[in-house]
Amino acid sequence: MEIGDNPVHLDDLDRKIVAVLRQNGRITMTDLAREVGMSKTPCQVRLRRLIDSGVIRGFRAIVAPASLGLDHVAFTEIKLSDTREAALDEFNRAVRRIPEVEECHMMASSFDYLLKVRTADIRRYRVVLGEKISSLPHVASTSTFVAMETVKDASN
Repeated sequence: MEIGDNPVHLDDLDRKIVAVLRQNGRITMTDLAREVGMSKTPCQVRLRRLIDSGVIRGFRAIVAPASLGLDHVAFTEIKLSDTREAALDEFNRAVRRIPEVEECHMMASSFDYLLKVRTADIRRYRVVLGEKISSLPHVASTSTFVAMETVKDASN
């Protein structure tokens, strides 16, 4: 595995630590060490290395979006008018500043980017699309697909 420009070698114990933490990021160090079959101190050292190397990028609370009034999910295809590196970099920097965009993926497809956009409702999505997404650098056209139900996501 390579993170950025730094090659990172993961052995079986590293992979076990990552697997356990993906299931329960709040596990205690003692329980993590026991779960992967190590003593606490070497487990702490490995965990620190996984964090410092960028394999583990952070820990966070996974919140039910509906509890925050963010029930609406739309996927937006973006076609750019310019796909040279400078234009892609400009688009990438700008899209990161839109809080409603949960995910942005460059695609190998008939369009250039796929965004996952979360808002309170279709009216708010329309405003985000019209005022933010369509105003991103080099956007030539967009197409929207509204999710009716989330069957599986990172939290389940």
